[in-house]
Amino acid sequence: MPFCDVATYQTAGDAVRSNGVKIFYRTYGHGPVKVLMIIGLAGTHDSWDPQIKGLTGTVTPNDDELAVVYRNQADDEAAGDNGGVEVCAFDNRGMGRSSVPTKKSEYTTEIMAKDAIAVMDHLGWTKTHVFGHSMGAMIACKLAAIVPERVLSLALLNVTGGGYECFPKLDRQTLSIAIRFLRAKTPEQRAAVDLDTHYTKEYLEEYVGPNTRREILYQEYVNGISATGMQSNYGFDGQINACWKHKMSRTELELIHSAGFLISVIHGRYDIIAQLYYARRLAVKLHPFARMIELHGGHLVSHERTEEVNQALLDLMKASEDKISPHEWTNLPKKSSGWTLTRISSSRTNSEGGSTSVMADVLEKLHLLLLYFFGLFVLAFKHARRALRSLKPVRVGAALV
Repeated sequence: MPFCDVATYQTAGDAVRSNGVKIFYRTYGHGPVKVLMIIGLAGTHDSWDPQIKGLTGTVTPNDDELAVVYRNQADDEAAGDNGGVEVCAFDNRGMGRSSVPTKKSEYTTEIMAKDAIAVMDHLGWTKTHVFGHSMGAMIACKLAAIVPERVLSLALLNVTGGGYECFPKLDRQTLSIAIRFLRAKTPEQRAAVDLDTHYTKEYLEEYVGPNTRREILYQEYVNGISATGMQSNYGFDGQINACWKHKMSRTELELIHSAGFLISVIHGRYDIIAQLYYARRLAVKLHPFARMIELHGGHLVSHERTEEVNQALLDLMKASEDKISPHEWTNLPKKSSGWTLTRISSSRTNSEGGSTSVMADVLEKLHLLLLYFFGLFVLAFKHARRALRSLKPVRVGAALV
């Protein structure tokens, strides 16, 4: 099985911290164009299958024995028809077949970005297109700031800025999903809540033949979770810690700006986990290099709107190859034009023709306050559950208390 021993490709403190950490990865397709895909929280490398298929024409890993036996000139020509692309996708530390450190401090988006860089070094890749989803997009941002000279383009799918921005939209639906997620102990329970988290209700209720997508996807999810196993508490807590502590500093954003590569921020309009507002805000910060693409879908828009996402990624790669100027690439208004994020989100004005940005700011602060209390509730629920588990039954007379 293909593993990257992270410490082998790091020095000093990074190597000490990563001692013993191995990252499981897979490569697909062949060609001079390299694409590194970084998945999100609790996801495994094969979550990228629809994009891997779209870019390389196959989801058969290069290390598969049959793939090695039957690789021939025709395969190379087929790869050439798909642009000669080689893709690498991997399991982040804390999930799948990769190592699971036990300390929360060993999980940050910077540390995980350095894992990804080690995988690039292991493969001998000097430059690559970097695509990230959700937490993987946060990691991709860090990678782009650490080694901007090695990034050809950057795609950020369903991204947020980390910290409080990781809190989902606060309503009865997301509160119910959060509680169900924390209670999920079996592949069946986890699959049921994952579907409601990843897709729009409209998509799940569509019929594909005699069955709904929900019925079809449910079984696929159960099989997938059963194969990889439920994520350990160490891995889940660590990855949550990485999301919570993630932040892109002004200096890091300036490093990305100075590198000059093109960026696509791709997001589902009905994502209940990573809110569209924060993705738009990050895109504005990355102006003029960023293009904002909003699709009719949920958090896993890469699966729900596969063709549109794949086309957006191909467009990004081609624009990068053709060296399209940022001002031709971006679809965001110029900063100097006086446009604000509020105006990007909505063009409505009040009866006097003034901007509604003041009201928007008030609503945002109220929303952040609600998210704060929601976060406290989830943490309290989690700690209370652990406390109850730690209690030992005490025999009083003939009863157990």
